[in-house]
Amino acid sequence: MGRGHYIAAMAIREIISLPDKRLRLVSKPVEQVTREIRTLADDMLESMYDAPGIGLAAIQLAVPLRLVTMDLSKKEGETNPRVFINPEVLTSSEDFSVYEEGCLSIPEYYEEVERPAKVRIRYMDLDGKVHEEDAEGLFATCIQHEIDHLNGVLFIDYLSKLKRDRVMKKFTKAARLAAK
Repeated sequence: MGRGHYIAAMAIREIISLPDKRLRLVSKPVEQVTREIRTLADDMLESMYDAPGIGLAAIQLAVPLRLVTMDLSKKEGETNPRVFINPEVLTSSEDFSVYEEGCLSIPEYYEEVERPAKVRIRYMDLDGKVHEEDAEGLFATCIQHEIDHLNGVLFIDYLSKLKRDRVMKKFTKAARLAAK
């Protein structure tokens, strides 16, 4: 038999949503890039595309590891999948921008959030290489949103207490009804 590449079948995994308490866990760093990490990254991309979304943190699949996938390609039929291992913000600009954010773990809910307009990030890729990169616009918003997930922070935490309580109540009630 020839030496073929081992290709794992990608799987769509369930994305956990509010009020699941695991969304508040602080994710652990990825120690090394293993086959399991590559498979997880593939599954994350598959799940993200299926949802559909533009970014996903491993904790959203109930895996508390510092791993993020993202695809900000705009054109129909085009993809630009990216994987960020142990991403961190090194510096943030003093100017802010406001984007309407949504989250696959808080379905059908969107709200404007103010974040630093530009950030410099450091992350490792699937080959174990460390990169530093400047992010602005949607990329800056998305990477900050996903890094927040790794720290147990949700975009609703940036909203007023009133709005946040309303969202939590709605999702807690929906979960109770679904459990019946």
